[in-house]
Amino acid sequence: GAISRTPTPPPPCLIPTVTVPFPGLYGRDGILPARRVLRLSGKGLWEQLRDFPTLLWLSPRLGLDTELGMELLCLLGVLASFGALLFESLRDSLLFALLRVLYLSLYQVGQVFLYFQWDSLLLEAGFLAVLVAPLRLLKWRSTTWRAHDSVTFWLVRWLLFRLMFASGVVKLTSRCPTWWGLTALTYHYETQCIPTPGAWFAHQLPIWFQKFSVVATYVIEIAVPLLFFAPVRRLRLFAFYSQVLLQLLIILTGNYNFFNMLTIVLAFSLLDEEHVGRWLGRSKKRHTSTWPPSLRSLLSALTELSAYAFLLYWSIQYFSLEINWEKRLLDSKVAFTYHEFTTWLRAVTLPLVGLGFLSLSWEILFAMYRCFCVRGCFWKLWATLQWGVFATATLGMFAVSLVPFTYIDYESSGKLWPGIHQMFSAVERFQVVNSYGLFRRMTGVGGRPEVVLEGSYDQQTWTEIEFMYKPGNVSRAPPVVAPHQPRLDWQMWFAALGPHTSSPWFTSFVYRLLQGKEEGERGWGLGDRSWGGSGPFPGCASPGVRGQVLWGLQALSWALGAMGQVLGGLRVFSWVLGTRGQVLGGLWALPWMLGTAGQVLRGLQVLPRC
Repeated sequence: GAISRTPTPPPPCLIPTVTVPFPGLYGRDGILPARRVLRLSGKGLWEQLRDFPTLLWLSPRLGLDTELGMELLCLLGVLASFGALLFESLRDSLLFALLRVLYLSLYQVGQVFLYFQWDSLLLEAGFLAVLVAPLRLLKWRSTTWRAHDSVTFWLVRWLLFRLMFASGVVKLTSRCPTWWGLTALTYHYETQCIPTPGAWFAHQLPIWFQKFSVVATYVIEIAVPLLFFAPVRRLRLFAFYSQVLLQLLIILTGNYNFFNMLTIVLAFSLLDEEHVGRWLGRSKKRHTSTWPPSLRSLLSALTELSAYAFLLYWSIQYFSLEINWEKRLLDSKVAFTYHEFTTWLRAVTLPLVGLGFLSLSWEILFAMYRCFCVRGCFWKLWATLQWGVFATATLGMFAVSLVPFTYIDYESSGKLWPGIHQMFSAVERFQVVNSYGLFRRMTGVGGRPEVVLEGSYDQQTWTEIEFMYKPGNVSRAPPVVAPHQPRLDWQMWFAALGPHTSSPWFTSFVYRLLQGKEEGERGWGLGDRSWGGSGPFPGCASPGVRGQVLWGLQALSWALGAMGQVLGGLRVFSWVLGTRGQVLGGLWALPWMLGTAGQVLRGLQVLPRC
């Protein structure tokens, strides 16, 4: 219907999200220069594109360096996206293919700053847009209804199912005590990467409500996705509004860039033309209900009521939901063990594959029937030919997607036909299908860790380098930045969660800070430039930078100098953020410093260079 003929184009703001930080992240003086990824190996152009698919291999042939090539790809992407947004005639399969190739080319050289699950989700959704969108540009006229539209559009629903079901399952398979104890949200709002102002209000909610919210998350992510394939229309609508509600709540309480908006777009695959027509004021008048109701209406109503009753019973039974009238709250706890859950998961993974296959088979057979209903022998043959091509492509996509989907249970993955694994290996580098599992473990349970960078001219007076988006100044309100993703701020959050060895890019970041080149700092989003000039150390030959990981009442400090040398003062003064953002006080901390050979130097006094 109308939904499948005019799929939502990738929002134009997504490519600028990647474009803005390019010089600072991937430029010549960036943190991880992209040119280092594209090393010459003596292979031909086609071999390079096959092994490492990116259009940036063409940059030298066009007389451009890698940075200019990336900016050119971004410019083309911005123009194409805005064109598709403004003009319906440009919402074409060829244009979506171009956008997908452009983003894949950038993704290949993006390294750690582009290796997020939502980047993989955008690439897979972009590939599906190529299959779903009509082919208008070659005809320059409105494309009529196609019998196979529902077949390719089904893949969008399958992607949404894999995303949500896996995201719910991994929370339990990770054995994270907060997810099993239903206390994850009591930590989430204050320890997520970039909270919104709404996160503060959500954090003040009572604990019993936070635990019930986790139960609701499990229901929406694990149980409700089964309704995506329900034959009853109202059940699919219920599933749609459940998913949209979850994503809107996440948008209000956290800055997760374009991920939630993209998920809402995928959820539109659960709607039909009639329901969308009501929003647009184009709904057709339905036949008035008759009494007694038909057998079909009666069975649909019974199925719908049975599904709601099962969801309610399942929630009460497995999460021990009970109203405490004395305390006026709702008690909840997980009423099953890890072994019971993994046994259930192993038992349902392959049957879920079968459910998806049956649903897809129905769409394919129904589309074939509609091909036979086309008038005219030639047009009937033409519609059947298109049906055969797109049905084959859809079956291939479904088969390949089974490999990442069954990662939730490796025993089930091993039972797949070996040919499916070979097909997946052949297309894996093109990011056609991916595995998902968001919020696997809750971070910051022992307090929110935060990397704080400070700079100094004389290594005596230190000034904090404040980022534009990530939490730092406790007197500043949390920002709202979605759908933009400040990728450096996100990686700084990940860096605080582990040892420095897990974030090797950080050393390069500090080195670029010490260089103080304005070209390299564009796109970093450093808010505080109190030391003057356009960069942190303009015209300074021997500056110092030090960092502190602030976590609860403990401070671990390191100071990095140019080319990996350690620059430090006599003592390190640490200010510590508490779990609710208040300043707990100053502590004298023994700094641990990395020498040029990687050794750890301890003591109350540290030489300026080690």
